[in-house]
Amino acid sequence: MPRQKNETLTIRTTAEIKDLLRQAADREHRSLASMIEVLVRDYAKKAKLQASMAAPSAREN
Repeated sequence: MPRQKNETLTIRTTAEIKDLLRQAADREHRSLASMIEVLVRDYAKKAKLQASMAAPSAREN
């Protein structure tokens, strides 16, 4: 069952980082958003981070 995506993230970055992200996404045949998810999940796994299911969304604050 696909994860429900109901959160929005907007970032400002440099042209260099955006280009590197686009290159990575193209290489993996992914969208930029999907590539960011993969990178964050990989980092979280390496750093032994775990999402808190009880964390409120930004819109609820």
